[in-house]
Amino acid sequence: MNAPPPRHAVALRTRLLVSMLGPLLLVAVLLGLAGATLIADVVRRTNDRVLGGALGAIAETVQVERGEVTLDLPPAAFGMLENSERDNVYYRIGVGRDLLTGYADLPAPRPEELAIDQPRFRFARYRDQRIRIAEVRRALPAIDQPVIVQVAETLDGRRALARRLMFALLVGEVALVGIAVLLLRPALGWSLRPLARLRGAVEARDGPATPDLSPLDPGPLPLELRPLAQAFDRLLAQLDTATAATRRFTADASHQMRTPLAVLKVQVALARRGSQPALDEIADASARLERLLTQLLALARAEEAGAAAPLEQVDLREVAVRVISRKIGQAIAADVELILDAAETPAMITGHRTLIVEILSNLVDNAIRYNRRGGLVTVAITPDHDATTLSVQDDGPGIPPADRERVFDRFIRLGRGDGPDGSGLGLAVVRSAAARTGATITLDDAHPGLIARLRFDR
Repeated sequence: MNAPPPRHAVALRTRLLVSMLGPLLLVAVLLGLAGATLIADVVRRTNDRVLGGALGAIAETVQVERGEVTLDLPPAAFGMLENSERDNVYYRIGVGRDLLTGYADLPAPRPEELAIDQPRFRFARYRDQRIRIAEVRRALPAIDQPVIVQVAETLDGRRALARRLMFALLVGEVALVGIAVLLLRPALGWSLRPLARLRGAVEARDGPATPDLSPLDPGPLPLELRPLAQAFDRLLAQLDTATAATRRFTADASHQMRTPLAVLKVQVALARRGSQPALDEIADASARLERLLTQLLALARAEEAGAAAPLEQVDLREVAVRVISRKIGQAIAADVELILDAAETPAMITGHRTLIVEILSNLVDNAIRYNRRGGLVTVAITPDHDATTLSVQDDGPGIPPADRERVFDRFIRLGRGDGPDGSGLGLAVVRSAAARTGATITLDDAHPGLIARLRFDR
C-alpha cells in the first residue's frame, strides 16, 4: 500500500514571521483609524478656535448709537482666517430678520436656537461648497430684536492640514512596520538558534557506525523546547533498552546453545559407530536444547519492549488446573506429588492470562525439578480483601536467603554441578513476566523447602 504524499508544511520561521506581522499590521490599522479620528478632531478644534476668535472680534464691534445698531468691521478679524489654501470667508450681521451687512443668502439660524453670547459652530452648504459657520446671538440695550453675528469659511485649509497630518501618520506607521520587519528576521534567527542546535544534536547521531542512544546534549534550551528534548531522550532510552535486550538475547542464546550443539555433534559421531548410549545422549541433548529455546523465547516475550500487556479478567483457579494438568506427567516421572489447594469457586483477578500461565508453569517446573524424590508440590490460591496470592510450595532443599535475589538473574544456577538439568532462565522469565502483568514475586522459606508467592493487588 502506497503511503500518502507528504503534505506541504510552512516553514516555522515563516509561520512565526506571519504570526508576528499579522497582529502588528492589525495594530497599525487600528492606530491609523484612531489617528485619523484624532487628527480630524484636532483640525476641527484648532480651526474652530480661530474662527471663533474672528467671530468674537466682529461681535465686539457691534454697538448701539442713537438707537441704531452700528459696527466697525476690523480687518484683523478677517486676517485671522487667511491661509495658504485661500479659503473663502463669508459673514452676515442681522438684526432680527433684517440684514445689517454681509451676505444675505448665508444660511441664518433661528434666533431661539442660540443662547445669548454663546458661540455655536456648525457645518452647512453654501454656493455648492461645504462651509463651517460660527455664530453668536447678542442682546443690545434698547434693541428689541436679537442681533445675530455669523462668520463662515470654506474647508480647503482644514482638508489640506488633515491630509498633511494623515500623510505624516502613514509615513510613521510604514516606517515602524518596515523597521519591525527588518528587526524581526534576525530576532527570529536568534530565537530559533536553540532549535537548530537541537536539530544538529540529532543529526550528529546519523552515521554508519553503531547508533548512539545516549541522551542528547544540545546545550541550554528554552523552556518550550525542554519537553521535546526530554521526550526524545526517553525515546532513545526505550530504544536503548530494546536493542540491549535484543543483543543480550542473541548473546545468551548463542552462548547457551553452544554446549548442547557440541554434545549433539559428538554424540552423532558416536552414533554412527553404532553406540546405543550415544543415541540416548542425543535424545537428552535435544530435549535440553528444546527446553533452552523454549525458555529463551519465553524470556523474549516477557521482556518485549513497548506498552504494558493488555489486562483482562483471569480465573487463577482455571489457570492452575491447566498448568497442573500439563505438569502431572513430569511430577510422576520425578516421583513428586502435585496438588491444588484452592476453593471450588473461580478466583478472578485482573492480569494477562498468557503471562500468568508462563509464570506458573516455570514455578511448578522448578518446584518439581529441584524437589526431593517422594516430595510434595502444592499450588495454592489465597484471596483476601486487598490482593489475591498464587503460591507454589515444595519441600526440597530451598534457596539460601542471600541468593534469593540473585536467582532472578539470567543463567544463574545454584547447587552442585551434578544437580538437575536447567537453563537458569526460569525465574528470570517469572520476574519479567510478573512485572509486565502488574504482579510481584517473592521467595520465602517453607520449612522445609521454598514457597514462591505471586501477589496480584486488587
